[in-house]
Amino acid sequence: MNEAIRTEMGKAPNRKLYFTTITVIVLALLIWSFLGVDVTGLDKKGTGLAVNIVKGIVAPDLEFLFDFSSQGVAYLLYETIAIAFLGTIFGSLLAIPISFLMAPSVVSGPVAYITRLFVIFIRTIPSLVYGIMFIRVTGPGAYAGVLTMSITSIGMISRLYVDVIENLDRGVLEAMTSMGCTTYEKIRYGILPQLFSSFLSTTIYRFDMNLRDATILGLVGAGGIGAPLIFAMRSYRWNQVGAILIGLVILILVVEVISNKLRSRLVSGTN
Repeated sequence: MNEAIRTEMGKAPNRKLYFTTITVIVLALLIWSFLGVDVTGLDKKGTGLAVNIVKGIVAPDLEFLFDFSSQGVAYLLYETIAIAFLGTIFGSLLAIPISFLMAPSVVSGPVAYITRLFVIFIRTIPSLVYGIMFIRVTGPGAYAGVLTMSITSIGMISRLYVDVIENLDRGVLEAMTSMGCTTYEKIRYGILPQLFSSFLSTTIYRFDMNLRDATILGLVGAGGIGAPLIFAMRSYRWNQVGAILIGLVILILVVEVISNKLRSRLVSGTN
């Protein structure tokens, strides 16, 4: 009898019904999603537009690509990097106190709950909406882009910061509490030195994301290379479109390679 029980327990469970049900559900969702997609825009005009963009990439305007004046691709890429970098720095600095106010291990429960609601509210608004709002206040330009990047960075960075804070060794906080340290002293001397590498890694990761978002914000006039891209497309200057796209691809690849190396070194602790 024991042998029969061991044999029965050793058998793999029959998951055929489980996987069949999951497959049917996924297929049903895919069909339902495709039914909501309007493909009437795939006409000859759209196909011709795609062909022209490819031609522009194959034969870009090299003079425009290597133009280092304020109207050239190099300067526009520099402005895009500046917007993403400043927005990331300001957003990460603002996220530090907010993340501590979100951590139940540092502050009281009601304070953490209210702060989390505030961050959720910030994250629900898309970056393009923030960009349009700040353009109305400051006017079009890079300043509106920096403000937008700063606000949108707070939501994600503070959420990742608080996860790191909550995973710290609670013994440090308990020891400092028993010594009569204030909340500020616990944060300044007991927590921040341990969090520096993780915080910096998160900031670098957010900069990588902000670089792409800064390009999109340019489409609504918040500085960067997005506005010249849409203007070139509207005026059918496909060789300039190709030059801008090539510059963007090279920039994003270089930044991603560098940021990945920096983050891996921070996480592993190597020099």
